[in-house]
Amino acid sequence: MFVLLGLMLEWYLLPIFVAPLILSVLAPFIDTPQGKKQGKLIYHSPLFITEREKNGKIIIHGGTLFDYYYLIDRNWKAKQRIRYILRQYILGLVKLTESYNENEAAEITLEGTSYILNERTAQKLGFTKKRTDILQQIILTYNYLQILLANSLAKNKLSFPAVGKVNTYTASLSTIKRNKNYLKKLAEKLRD
Repeated sequence: MFVLLGLMLEWYLLPIFVAPLILSVLAPFIDTPQGKKQGKLIYHSPLFITEREKNGKIIIHGGTLFDYYYLIDRNWKAKQRIRYILRQYILGLVKLTESYNENEAAEITLEGTSYILNERTAQKLGFTKKRTDILQQIILTYNYLQILLANSLAKNKLSFPAVGKVNTYTASLSTIKRNKNYLKKLAEKLRD
């Protein structure tokens, strides 16, 4: 692909196209540890990260390529990997709910964008689907190579994520807090 692109363009323009791809893959190896160190990102489980609460809203994220690379056992089969990832997401949600009392939780909304989670599962967890804004779609498209690598690590094979089918989900933290027992049981079922 790069060779074809290089032939079509002048060779000196190639770095303009290659640099963003390289930066998108390397970013989580630098940005996430730095964000954690500065207190901007909080790990509630090894694969569940939130941004610090701001104006009553907490943005949630799954693990980064960095996390997937170092935490997923290469000997696991695809199903074991997916179960581990989902379990870490759920355990992270549980830990997040434990960080706030009921009054605080009532004032906080969670929001996250996913290309993995379907609407039915999200509803079971206490989330509702909302329209994904264009900026979030642009960010996901820019990070496609990083998402492709993480998705492939998760599924133990080359796996192209359907970024065009991304969904944004939202929930009040108090709703998730009320689902805590269900979440704990679900996490236990996902244990290998």
